[in-house]
Amino acid sequence: MLASAPAADPTSDAFNNDCPGRTVISHIASRWGILVLAALRDGPLRFSAIRDRIDGISEKMLAQNLRLMVRDGLVDRAVEPTAPPQVSYALTPLGDELTVPLQGMLDWVALRAHDIVAAQDRYDRSHPAG
Repeated sequence: MLASAPAADPTSDAFNNDCPGRTVISHIASRWGILVLAALRDGPLRFSAIRDRIDGISEKMLAQNLRLMVRDGLVDRAVEPTAPPQVSYALTPLGDELTVPLQGMLDWVALRAHDIVAAQDRYDRSHPAG
């Protein structure tokens, strides 16, 4: 007789509604989360440099995303005691580890964006709005 597999821990199964990882996924996979992490991949940046790197992000959204990622342990916030204080952001080892698969996804998107846009156009032509 085969032994049954141990029951999955609902707190480590992202498909389970009670999994705390879902919150982290929502932070990472948010509209701006992936881009914030990718912007920091090459090293620490100040707030304005991150904002300038990510076209279209508002200061409010950048601040919100950085705050969440600092809380999640993906980004470090360093304040230099100057006048005025200079704040920089850098990936933690955990955040750096995460950027490896994220960069793969960004590379794939860059490679396949034209194919996706073409598929969207074909769909839109065959399914007119209305």
